[in-house]
Amino acid sequence: MDSFLAATSVIAGVIWLAMTMCDSTTWLDAMRETVTSYRRMIDATTAQLTDAELQSRPTENFNSVAIILRHLGGNLQSRWTDFLTTDGEKPNRNRDAEFLDWDGDRQSLMEYFDRGWSVLVNAIDSIDAENVGQTILIRGEPHTIAQALTRSVTHLTYHVGQIVMIARMVHDGEWRWLTIAPGLSGDHNNRTWGTNASRSIFADEENAK
Repeated sequence: MDSFLAATSVIAGVIWLAMTMCDSTTWLDAMRETVTSYRRMIDATTAQLTDAELQSRPTENFNSVAIILRHLGGNLQSRWTDFLTTDGEKPNRNRDAEFLDWDGDRQSLMEYFDRGWSVLVNAIDSIDAENVGQTILIRGEPHTIAQALTRSVTHLTYHVGQIVMIARMVHDGEWRWLTIAPGLSGDHNNRTWGTNASRSIFADEENAK
């Protein structure tokens, strides 16, 4: 945990430095693109799981994918609801309950997760040159918006990695790779070199839309 917080602090410092060297729009566009790419990975993972697999724990002491989605939904709703005027740890949040098995169906779980996700996306969209320098609070600790957003995005990416790993462990059947599949790096580079498609295996689908 200490190393995670230290890394988050360093990354936030780098982003804050970058913000002083370029306009906030460039920085926010990069953050928005990162958030969008991890949402695609979440959706591509959950689409491959049955309802039972979504709720399945690899072992007794592991979380299920459903639990992690529940946690992220609660975390993001708390962090980014009225983030400019209220502490990011809301008094009505029950963090411990986020790590209990979800007792509803798949649709209700995804709706809950989507509410948190929408709050994050709307918060990013609301950050502009007028408020980007404002100090906000998380559990009473002052954060720049750059620090708070970096903390949230690194927390998100940490759990997305868990989601993918757990999904692979509980899934029965063929798996669609979410990154470049083994043995296909050369092909991917040949097809996408020098373009933004080189960053994502989802690029072909996006360009087809």
